[in-house]
Amino acid sequence: MIRNLSIAFILLLFNCIQAQTQYSDFTINSDSKALSVEDALSQYIQFESVTGSEKEAGEWLKKLCIENGLYIKQMGDTNGNYNLAASLYPLDSGLPNIVLLNHIDVVPSGDITKWTHPPFSGLITDTEIWGRGAFDNKGNGIMHLFSLIEIMQKYKDKKVPYNVTFLAVSCEETQCNGGAGYVAENYFEELNPIVILGEGPPAFNDVLDKHPEKNLFAVSITNKRPLWLELSLKVKTSGHGSITPAEYANKEMITALHKLLSKKQKLVYTDTNINILKQLGALEGGFEGLILKHPRLFKGLIGKPLRKKTELFSLFSNSVTLTSVDSYNNVINVIPDEITALLDCRLLPTQSNEVFIEDIKKALNNKDINIKVINQIPIIPPSDDKSVFFEKIEDAIQKNYPKSSVLSASVPNYNDVGFFRAKGINAFCFTPIRLDRYYLEKIHNINERIPIHVLTKGVQTYVDFLESCLDEN
Repeated sequence: MIRNLSIAFILLLFNCIQAQTQYSDFTINSDSKALSVEDALSQYIQFESVTGSEKEAGEWLKKLCIENGLYIKQMGDTNGNYNLAASLYPLDSGLPNIVLLNHIDVVPSGDITKWTHPPFSGLITDTEIWGRGAFDNKGNGIMHLFSLIEIMQKYKDKKVPYNVTFLAVSCEETQCNGGAGYVAENYFEELNPIVILGEGPPAFNDVLDKHPEKNLFAVSITNKRPLWLELSLKVKTSGHGSITPAEYANKEMITALHKLLSKKQKLVYTDTNINILKQLGALEGGFEGLILKHPRLFKGLIGKPLRKKTELFSLFSNSVTLTSVDSYNNVINVIPDEITALLDCRLLPTQSNEVFIEDIKKALNNKDINIKVINQIPIIPPSDDKSVFFEKIEDAIQKNYPKSSVLSASVPNYNDVGFFRAKGINAFCFTPIRLDRYYLEKIHNINERIPIHVLTKGVQTYVDFLESCLDEN
């Protein structure tokens, strides 16, 4: 028993030492002191940089970049359009640029009374860093920044084939007129991007039936596109709730929305999502793998299992989500004559916006409902997963996560890289960390947080990718 206790103590001591050192593998300068990855993220989270209030956090980032010897280019310096480029070499060096794109803004915290720790506390516990943006997108931004500064310390006096730029932008969460769209429109030639690395999913598992424990890194080469619609309906009726009209605005809109939202989403094949199935089939093997590698031949067998995996099925269907209904009335015995509804539609990469809106109209089956487009993104070609940069991303991930696999994929959310893909630039979206599903459910939700131990591995993966690019002959 004493021997077992001794072994247990030694293991505990080793784990404690390992835990302390792994959090301090990377540091940068801040006020002439060493700043660790976890402390930097904690400080960053403490800036309440909800969309439209990014400047204070951006100025803090700029100060760090200047202190650590990066070359600065301001590409907008106001709230809602604060965009900071910090580079290995000056942009006027003319070198093709590897751009690490991240966003400063975060979504609102919601009901702060439901948070275990305040949403902008940046609290560091023994194992986690808490707060809004811990993953989306300040965690990735800090990993970008630390990897670039690590690279700068090694390559600042060497001749290299590429520049590397940390690009922190505003306004990603609401897709307003500032941010990456403004940068792409006004600074594209000066930025001279050859590839963009943007935010994307971490590793996930529980996808393969035979190997549910296997970690899969999905590197996004394309995205579903947002199509945000406002539905409005006016029906003049008597206003007193004691007499129910045959038709009134609330009833007609809810009836139409029920028709729309009750429609079963169709399984739609595209080149990208078929390629996802083929990659999964190669990993799955056996008869199940054969089916996945021939999705059109076995469409009837694939549809039902896909629908059970909601995250995966989202890549094979257009979606419609009702996010708001408002009749501008809080008096219970008054019948309002106007109602609006907001729809967050997400379209597959090749789906026409115009055709989809016509399908919405047919499903609503009410010609009096007006449809207004709030925001839409045109069809954008996918990035090239045969690119040398994709191969180097795959190599860096597998170096740091040897038992994982990398997939060329689409993702259901849209982000800022689309502005650069639209200009013909390859853009790849991923986050090189392993997160349990529990943490993913906290993104844009209460109690967002990130495990401390994932940060160093994330930084190292970016460093390995950048080194492989800069060491090219």
